[in-house]
Amino acid sequence: MSMFCYQCQETAKNSGCTVKGVCGKNDSTANLQDLLIFILQGISVYAEKTGKVERETGLFLCRALFSTITNANFDNEKIAEIIKKALVIREDMRGKSGLSGASLPESAVWSGKTMEEFADKAMKVGILSYSDNEDIRSLKSLILYGLKGVAAYADHAAVLGYYDDEIFDFMVKGLAAITKQLPADELTAMVLKTGETAVKTMALLDRANTETFGKPEITEVNIGVRKNPGILISGHDLKDMDELLKQSEGTGVDVYTHSEMLPANYYPAFKKYAHFAGNYGGSWWHQNKEFESFNGPIIMTTNCIVPVKETYKDRIFTTGMAGYPGVGHIADREPGKAKDFSEVIELAKKCKSPVELETGTITGGFAHDQILALADKVVAAVKSGAIKRFVVMGGCDGRQAPRSYFTEVAQALPEGTVILTAGCAKYRYNKLKLGDIGGIPRVLDAGQCNDSYSLAVVALKLKEVFGLDDINDLPISFDIAWYEQKAVAVLLALLHLGVKGIRLGPTLPAFLSPGVAKVLVEKFNIKPTGQALSDVEAMMAAR
Repeated sequence: MSMFCYQCQETAKNSGCTVKGVCGKNDSTANLQDLLIFILQGISVYAEKTGKVERETGLFLCRALFSTITNANFDNEKIAEIIKKALVIREDMRGKSGLSGASLPESAVWSGKTMEEFADKAMKVGILSYSDNEDIRSLKSLILYGLKGVAAYADHAAVLGYYDDEIFDFMVKGLAAITKQLPADELTAMVLKTGETAVKTMALLDRANTETFGKPEITEVNIGVRKNPGILISGHDLKDMDELLKQSEGTGVDVYTHSEMLPANYYPAFKKYAHFAGNYGGSWWHQNKEFESFNGPIIMTTNCIVPVKETYKDRIFTTGMAGYPGVGHIADREPGKAKDFSEVIELAKKCKSPVELETGTITGGFAHDQILALADKVVAAVKSGAIKRFVVMGGCDGRQAPRSYFTEVAQALPEGTVILTAGCAKYRYNKLKLGDIGGIPRVLDAGQCNDSYSLAVVALKLKEVFGLDDINDLPISFDIAWYEQKAVAVLLALLHLGVKGIRLGPTLPAFLSPGVAKVLVEKFNIKPTGQALSDVEAMMAAR
């Protein structure tokens, strides 16, 4: 076994990748990411002792964790540079903490300088080293993967100048907890606290996005192409989107969104650009084919990037915490300045226009403010029986054939049901002609995966409107698709909010031990997705 990773839904045999990641990362990349997390734990041991986490340190922890999310960074050299910086920060934190002695965990004292030293240590500090007890290891995995999702959302907010130091404080506590010999009940409490922090972080990011770019509006998004050359922007970073649109205006180059960047089309700040052409393609796992046919340059602002084909390797760029060996990388902003996308824009001018994949439009922009603006209409439809049930089908898309389940569920749901969605899972059904209920579309897309917060706000508001004591008394079911660690953060957020009866698929996470899975089933009634028709029948019967 040259590596071990089971953080994503596609992990080998739903057990763990031990030679090469199904995502495409090799064993050296996986192990370096484990070493980076190990050093971050050491930083957190010292930071916890100081009692106050400096914002700069907290943000570094978030950005470093973000680089280890599935399909974010495959570049060993970039990961090694982050490790070297982490070691410097740890030593600075050691001096501030005053801690020393044999009682410190190894993550707080180990040092290395060369890639050879990194590689040797990296083989020994992965998830399997966290405990010999699989339930303890499972709980620590839940904390870590939830923190990775929280870290991504906190970084997105920080890019826009929005911070909550309590998030950084908990990041330190969670990472430090992984180094400790804590009993299962304390770790379980920490898991739920991770969910609470996820809610807080998504609320912060929601405020950052809406106060910066305006509140999302109901929008019909073009999915065809124009005759101009184009730039395709994927990922989640809306500030990158903003700066790219400003710099490419008037150049004769159009800008298209891809995958999780689709919701950028819903924000008022971006609609003023005549060269913002719409969305191209579908979810992340189609990118090899879609990037090839797009013809122009592609910018990956975050995850999800997959192993790059030679046919477009010379026109794909990463930025932020994303990375891939041998492709261009747009450097971080200098203080007070924007990122420089001029290289991408100049390349685009020399490229052919995109090959058309489809025509027409798709509708989105149903974040919480928009849905609540329709509250009277929605409540009236529920009371009249026109809307019989809401089904939350947010989360991630992925490559595995069983994910057709989510399309089948959408097609099988009776006409009186409304699908609430966020994240790239929507691509399984957002182009189906499902119609509307009294003018309310049957698929309400709130936006990116972090906009799952919007769906929680809507559910809590409906609970209030109907005078209910428990969110689980609403006519609402949760049928969630998961793939990577941001979805884990969303799941833990829902558990913190008291949501029960969640269906999770297409498989339960490999990092849930039988003992931990049993607790989640008993306490929250989490269940795996089953057959589409039988699940639809159960959901309509409130089971």
